[in-house]
Amino acid sequence: MASAKTVDKRPLSPHLQIYKPMLTTLMSITHRITGAALYVGTLLVAWWLFAAATGPEYFDFVSGIANSKFGRFVIFLYTWALLHHMLGGIRHFIWDTGRGFELPTVELLARATIIGSLTLTFVVWAIAYAVRGAF
Repeated sequence: MASAKTVDKRPLSPHLQIYKPMLTTLMSITHRITGAALYVGTLLVAWWLFAAATGPEYFDFVSGIANSKFGRFVIFLYTWALLHHMLGGIRHFIWDTGRGFELPTVELLARATIIGSLTLTFVVWAIAYAVRGAF
């Protein structure tokens, strides 16, 4: 019978307790989270389209929810998630071409994704407010 006190000398599999968090690690996790959040956001867009097709009363109800402070916050986060995930996809596409694997370039692309997604989100919302007003 095997002894309960045997020590396994195999190396540990890498995990978050072994590696210190780096920007690229956080970007990978964020890319996965934004991808999952886009599923929920897309369901909300489909709900809004369904309400538009159903009739004015139901559309007014859904628009009221979307135009609330919480609704606008959710739409703002959806906009950021969409843009962040898109820029992360472009970053991965660059890597798929075999380029950008040097550490300074990896860091630059990660920072550009963060700054670009935040900047583009604010630009989209500024344009929306300028064109449409306070909705």
